[in-house]
Amino acid sequence: MRFAWIDLREVPRPQLQAVVDAAVHARMAGVVSSDAELLATLPPTVTRVLAAAEGAPAAVRKPGDRANDKAADKGGKDTKDTGSKSSGATASGTTAPGATSSATDADTGIDVLLRKFTTQEELDTLAAAHRAAVGAVGAVGASGAPVAGFIDVRDDRTLRLSCAGAMALPYTVIHFADPTKIPLEIVLAAAESAEGKLVTVVGDLEEAAIVFDVLERGSDGILYAPRSADEVFALARLLQASTPQLELSTLTVESIRHVGLGDRVCVDTCSHFEEDEGILVGSYSSGFVLCCSETHPLPYMPTRPFRVNAGALHSYTLGPDNRTSYLSEVGSGSTLLAVGADGRTRRVVVGRAKLESRPLLEIRTHAEDGRLVSLTVQDDWHVRVLGPGGKVLNVTELRAGDELLGYLAQDKRHVGLPIGEFCKEV
Repeated sequence: MRFAWIDLREVPRPQLQAVVDAAVHARMAGVVSSDAELLATLPPTVTRVLAAAEGAPAAVRKPGDRANDKAADKGGKDTKDTGSKSSGATASGTTAPGATSSATDADTGIDVLLRKFTTQEELDTLAAAHRAAVGAVGAVGASGAPVAGFIDVRDDRTLRLSCAGAMALPYTVIHFADPTKIPLEIVLAAAESAEGKLVTVVGDLEEAAIVFDVLERGSDGILYAPRSADEVFALARLLQASTPQLELSTLTVESIRHVGLGDRVCVDTCSHFEEDEGILVGSYSSGFVLCCSETHPLPYMPTRPFRVNAGALHSYTLGPDNRTSYLSEVGSGSTLLAVGADGRTRRVVVGRAKLESRPLLEIRTHAEDGRLVSLTVQDDWHVRVLGPGGKVLNVTELRAGDELLGYLAQDKRHVGLPIGEFCKEV
């Protein structure tokens, strides 16, 4: 489950309270601050991460931005969250003499202590501190707050150190100085068996989406400093973005009919389809047939495992967020749903769509509830649809009574969006 920590240290003063409220309301996994008193006001549903004075990045910067390092070290004069002086926490994470509150005091409500490491010795110290803190749970005056590490990856040495941190600590927060995602891939691979969580610093929401997709699994979490409450809610929507498990239905063929020349669309995606995958296509927005990808061998041409010969350009196809598109609208950069014979789904990006004139074939089917589901495809033997169990069926060999896999939508559509209105399609 991917998650996000909201970094309050660089949030503009006028926006701070709104961002805090948004983080709580949007159920962000954690909040990072260098002010223990501020963290103590947050509910226990939020992981409260205290950044020691030298224990985290001075600013959330875009990758490759090294020019502002010195300026960032001077402190955020324009921010509300200016440091840990109010909490009495020193750079080492200990309590300063005379402090009124402490990062190690259970009453402060600190869940995780974030500290920076730049050498193997410092990492070993953090790992030992974490073991001691967790082992001290139940001891008088001990909070048992896990100790997390922050590292700035700028070269091979710090990259290797970040890999070691990911294996040793419960949370490893990494800022990558350069825009390439190759270092992140290396850390993900090195920490594949680690129990701890990897948190990657991102500069904007677009980068967050990319980080979550690196090596398919992506970073466990991100650390992000929003500029407003709106960005917190946008991040929440990004975190919730997922594709549903669809309940596919069995459709029974009523008839097939040669309807003459028309324009059909081949959808070429940027993904490799599984043998039981395709996309949902239909002439009516209320029902779709699972059109097979070209992953299965053909006698006269090589396979095209990225392609679906989808159907006539007027057809609907189902995309993410329960939204449909006409095949005529699909093009490079569009996002569709790849659907498996068991109803699993995933997002696929379209690389191109090919519109060509071909003889067409209409397939009319009905669902168990009597609903009519129609599909118009290229009239050729090599075009295929899927039946129950992922059975591959050539469209020109279909006969009345054959069974296909499909999906029955519950809503009518207006400009691709579900809407509760009367609409009859024939």
